[in-house]
Amino acid sequence: MIDTTIIDIQTTQESRLAETNFDELIFGRTFADHMFVMDYKEGKWQKPTIRSFQNMSMSPASSVIHYGQSIFEGMKAFKNENGKFGLFRPDMNVKRLNKSAERMCMPKVPEDIFMEALTTLVKLDKDWIPKGEYSSLYIRPFLFATDEYIGVKASDNYRFMIFTSPVNAYYAKPVNVKVERHYTRAARGGTGFAKAAGNYGGSLYPARLANQQGYDQLLWTDSKEHKFIEESGTMNVMFVIDGKLLTPSLSDSILDGITRRSVLELVRDWGMEVEERRISVEEVLKAAEENRLQEAFGCGTAATIAHIASIADDEKVYDLPAIETREISQRLQSYFIDLKKFRIEDKHNWMLDLS
Repeated sequence: MIDTTIIDIQTTQESRLAETNFDELIFGRTFADHMFVMDYKEGKWQKPTIRSFQNMSMSPASSVIHYGQSIFEGMKAFKNENGKFGLFRPDMNVKRLNKSAERMCMPKVPEDIFMEALTTLVKLDKDWIPKGEYSSLYIRPFLFATDEYIGVKASDNYRFMIFTSPVNAYYAKPVNVKVERHYTRAARGGTGFAKAAGNYGGSLYPARLANQQGYDQLLWTDSKEHKFIEESGTMNVMFVIDGKLLTPSLSDSILDGITRRSVLELVRDWGMEVEERRISVEEVLKAAEENRLQEAFGCGTAATIAHIASIADDEKVYDLPAIETREISQRLQSYFIDLKKFRIEDKHNWMLDLS
């Protein structure tokens, strides 16, 4: 085990901060000054370093390119108008990263190393955290295979990295979604519960087809019958029907979202009835036809709460109630913003203050 308090920090000599326009950020296109790097070799983790954000060289035979041993996390740092900043539930991210690592036959990252790397990096680049109401510093921890070998086997060598990106709101408006009844995001027994890179690669083509038809995202269904709802785009999905909050129960084809967990804890605290179970497309569309579907929204790190404006199935489009009438999702959105900006009491101890 290495000493996690000893990170070799090589600060950049040429910061790009002054030339960055935080009012015109495109999500995922701007990167902060530094990144964390740590290699896994000979069965153990090597010395961790923080260095300038930069390109890296890679062999054409790197096994990650050929066999897809690559996992990642998504998380955010937030700053309020007074300069106080911190992280939202980072302990959940490292646990999920290691769950993904186990499924993808990769070494786990020790939790203390993860947290030391994360907090040191964010503190170093704290000036890159935007203060805007819907702004944050998006954080991307990821782990990938580095063997220079093209035989089909688990790699012996890996690299763990973290870099960050200042971002504004992910969605500028409510989204229109289409029920996907042909293509599959994840199958039972597969890697759908893991944040494996290949899961996202496989979703791109059906998402592009939906975009060409005028939809923002897909409403993914189960791989066997395409009758039951699983996720919405890259987010977990929730519905308010007859005053109850409904969401698909977790399985090995559904990601255990940290925002999802937080939403469920909150609404239960607020006294709302919650059901985690299989939810059929027909049940949701019937509720929409009968005006019993009061709200629908996706939830995830990038968007936090993404209001769903309409649901399309084949040629039929179901328009949902106006956003201003949606009490639960509006309340959730406001709560998360105020919590992450340190404006309200943190009753669940979800925020890690780094100020």
